[in-house]
Amino acid sequence: MKSKYGFVCGMLLGILLVSAGLTSFYVYHTQKDGEQGEFTVVTSFYPMYIAAQNIIGDVKGVTLFNLSEPQTGCLHDFQLTPEDMKLLSGADVFIINGGGIESFMEEIAADYPALSVIEAGEGLSFLSGEEGDNAHLWMSVSLYRAQAAAIAEGLCGQDPAHAKQYRANAEQYDQKLAALEERQKELAARIQGGSVVLLHEAYAYLAEDLGLEVCDLFNLDEERQVSAGEMASLLSVIRTRGVRYVFAE
Repeated sequence: MKSKYGFVCGMLLGILLVSAGLTSFYVYHTQKDGEQGEFTVVTSFYPMYIAAQNIIGDVKGVTLFNLSEPQTGCLHDFQLTPEDMKLLSGADVFIINGGGIESFMEEIAADYPALSVIEAGEGLSFLSGEEGDNAHLWMSVSLYRAQAAAIAEGLCGQDPAHAKQYRANAEQYDQKLAALEERQKELAARIQGGSVVLLHEAYAYLAEDLGLEVCDLFNLDEERQVSAGEMASLLSVIRTRGVRYVFAE
């Protein structure tokens, strides 16, 4: 009798072990297939995110994240957090503007040398700024169209399985940007030759697109209040130079 029970227990134990092994095998390969099928894209800040979002659209198996908060207009003095580094550790592609906007790229390159980077501003001409290149390319519609095209081609190269969808989405997005550029040209035809004061160097691209003469630049930090002295100086320039427009955040 004992041998009979021992045999049955042995059979049950064997079935249990085989079942556990098959379950583990199934879970492992399901997870691996999921990992292999998931393509993760991270953008540095909102202008890059908006372009990538329109290009990726509803492509299955592709997940898009943005590194900074949406209200971060630019990445001046942006500091990477442990959460940011964790996000990048799982990324397949990191999309950046370039031109020094992402000042933390040396740290990322050191920690993640295998991370593929798409630099949307590569090969484009920068305006001169107070401290070197003015890298706010996305403020020009025509240059932003070029950046979006670069992002699309970069994604096609990194994820060729979805290249057809990326290009189709990019074409649709470019049509929207082209319509915006036409509206801008109509506005430029009415106001070009006028004078403008800029409260941030980013607007130099917009002023150039509209054919406006930049009389002065008050490169103000968006995180602080304008001082009384700065306001007095600004008003003086407006009065003495006959400035018609002020570009501010």
